[in-house]
Amino acid sequence: MKKFKGAVAVLVFAGVGVASSWTSASASAPPSVRAAAVPADAAPVSEVVAPGVEYRAFTVPTSHGSARVHVLTVDLDRRRVRAGLLFPGAVAAREKVSVMAARQGAVAAVNGDFFDIEESQHPGVQPTGATSGPAVREGRALKAAVPDGQRFGWTLPQGGSTEDVFGVGTDGLARAGRLTVQGHIRTAAHATLPLRGLNQYALPVGSIGLFTPNWGATSRARAVCGTDNNRAAPCTRDAYEVTVRSGIVRSTSSTPGSGRIPADGVVLLGREAGAQALRALTPGTAVRVDYHLASTTRAPFTFALGAHPIVEHGRPFPGLDTVVAEPRSAVGAARGGHVMRLLSTDGREGTSSGLTVSELAGLLATLGCDTGAYVDGGGSATLATRDRTGHVVVRNALDHGEERAVSNGVAVYSR
Repeated sequence: MKKFKGAVAVLVFAGVGVASSWTSASASAPPSVRAAAVPADAAPVSEVVAPGVEYRAFTVPTSHGSARVHVLTVDLDRRRVRAGLLFPGAVAAREKVSVMAARQGAVAAVNGDFFDIEESQHPGVQPTGATSGPAVREGRALKAAVPDGQRFGWTLPQGGSTEDVFGVGTDGLARAGRLTVQGHIRTAAHATLPLRGLNQYALPVGSIGLFTPNWGATSRARAVCGTDNNRAAPCTRDAYEVTVRSGIVRSTSSTPGSGRIPADGVVLLGREAGAQALRALTPGTAVRVDYHLASTTRAPFTFALGAHPIVEHGRPFPGLDTVVAEPRSAVGAARGGHVMRLLSTDGREGTSSGLTVSELAGLLATLGCDTGAYVDGGGSATLATRDRTGHVVVRNALDHGEERAVSNGVAVYSR
């Protein structure tokens, strides 16, 4: 990827050059939301959304037609630029990217992780809207990953895991990594029980999971459905829930509950062996719960969300799908993590064909990404920025022309 100079930028992908000129846009106006999108047949576009945040749109040729691509380049070395988690206010909740971006004061955003979107496999069970992978917001663990077999979305890349994430560390650099929940429940009688879940819509078989006020008011019933290898497996009949407030067990139940968890409370939910272990915690028992997300990275994440690596050391992974073209969103790190790239394509409408996973990886590498990962796509693929008037505008042409409510995303801020 060549460094941009002067008024014209040229991107080369699949042997085709795309030229575009830069314009500037104000980032100081108060945010609001306006429905808009770049037509699939539009000319190349380049804009400065805010100092250190640049937006480009261009068309690339593929073996199955042309694809309209929208890219945000974020200079994380800029003092006033930072990235964070786009968040609907609860783990088990969904909201449109443009709405979340406007409310959080972001200058740009892209959709994030795959999520629990429907429960036709478990009639009567409420979909949670919670993501499959881990999430960290402002340095604090929000949730952990569901078992791989419980994941929604496209097939994982070879060697991939629902624990895979992309984010920015305390050192200010963008990177990929893995986050694994670790924790324990301890009682005054010196009993210790392991925690294997945190605010997630599916718990491992035989485990105990923790739900905090960050979960929201949605039913926790989905957490005991399916198995580690089969999302469609029936819900277990062997479940047990314990509500703890101020370190004391207040109530128990043989079925998962719903409703908001008090600020001074947590809920422990077990299935099979985990349920049996929780039955020893009777009302009045003093318990202490500790947990964290253990990271494979050298610097803790200030924010992270589930994302699945397809580029490493500047090279696409081998064996990626070359057949199925879909609307895609992706995240990447360039210049050793000093630059972050956020990408989305147009939807299935019009002339844009979308990209295969292999093409997506090739494009990320062409854009100079040392590391690249894909996030949710299809009807979720959304990229938004502020325009000159301060409105938050959806830049890509959406699948079926409708912006889907999603569970999280990457937000870019400029102060």
